[in-house]
Amino acid sequence: MFDTREKPRLVESAFLVGAYFDRADEATARSLLEELGELVSTLGITVLAKECVFVRTRSKRYFTGSGKAIELMDAAREAGADCIVFDNELAPAQQRAWETEGDITVIDREEVILDIFKMRARTKEARLQVELAQMQYSLPRLARMWSHLDRQRGASGGGTGGAARGEGEQQIEVDRRLARKRIDRIKEDLEDIRRNRQTQRKQRTDEGICQASIVGYTNAGKSSLLNLLSGSDVLAEDKLFATLDPTTRRIELPDGQPLLLTDTVGFVRNLPHRLVEAFKATLEEAVIADFLIHVLDASAPEIFAFYETTLSVLQELKAADKPTIIVLNKIDLIEDESRLHELKRHFDRNSVFVSIHTGEGIPALINRLADMMVDRVSRMSLRLPQARQDLVALLHREGKLVNHEYEGNDILVTAIIPHALRHHFEPFRNPAVATGTDRTA
Repeated sequence: MFDTREKPRLVESAFLVGAYFDRADEATARSLLEELGELVSTLGITVLAKECVFVRTRSKRYFTGSGKAIELMDAAREAGADCIVFDNELAPAQQRAWETEGDITVIDREEVILDIFKMRARTKEARLQVELAQMQYSLPRLARMWSHLDRQRGASGGGTGGAARGEGEQQIEVDRRLARKRIDRIKEDLEDIRRNRQTQRKQRTDEGICQASIVGYTNAGKSSLLNLLSGSDVLAEDKLFATLDPTTRRIELPDGQPLLLTDTVGFVRNLPHRLVEAFKATLEEAVIADFLIHVLDASAPEIFAFYETTLSVLQELKAADKPTIIVLNKIDLIEDESRLHELKRHFDRNSVFVSIHTGEGIPALINRLADMMVDRVSRMSLRLPQARQDLVALLHREGKLVNHEYEGNDILVTAIIPHALRHHFEPFRNPAVATGTDRTA
């Protein structure tokens, strides 16, 4: 069976390289190289040195110029590294050239992210999505991952069948065929999971419950926010890509409205396109949501770049135009008041500044969530027969019972009811109550 080589398990130390091609991009390149260091460290690989290099002309063979390539190979050996990690995407032929001539393992940012995703995957769906992305990444790189590329001969030496004459197909061709078959099988399995997820989504939609997806850059505090609002214990660690699987929790807002909150996988700059494709079944939670909660790390110097990264992924998913609450988290880590003023000027009035750690700003966020749903509920006065305890139970479950009293065989009820459920209660409006009492909450 085809399998990929797990490089991170073969190396212990790395030399990082980030190339840029415009002098104006140097600051961004250095920031990305620092982020690459965090990604590599997440794999348990020690970063020995980093080199940010300006490249005037891309080399088809090395990506950088040949002289610079030799200089970087020597620097990596001097540092004692057993792996060079590029922040840039390398073509398969370029990786082979570096590994052959430098006698050192060479990987790029995409392979690092893929291996982190593999390490973080917990459910069958996440593992399949990661495997699909890895297989698609590895397919054009098989030549450098296998040494048994000799030709296979026919099963017998003298038969008249075609398979018995001459040399058979190359081993690498067999491996590629097995890889493509595995990719097709994974896609079929993911399609089954996608259909099941669509069924679950349809059930939630039929129930008329509002849905919101929590999106944002990796390690911004999305899972911690879900835990705080729902009282759940979703894995929330100070790690990159701690969450790969969508987790949905139901909460009740102060006005009694139920809201489904879904935590999604975090984004990162230069997120491999194949990962976005592989995780589309998961990321579709953002597409079908009624609105988005975009969480940002307010203490991050690159917050504006992180914001644009998330927007670009949402645009690719065709979800960027959805109503959005921007949540700037970790304000307890900001000591400079001028920085807070700068952030408030940059982000629109829909933004909320919070600290999930201290709880500051959370009541304001909950009010914003209620505001996003204000046109989805009505306050109604009802006269319910006591025999209709099913409707009373529905009010407790899906709405909010403001007050009630008994009159004869009836229950006089004032309740906040989602619009999707109004048809259940319209026949029981209380005619004794003034017309102006029933209104949108």
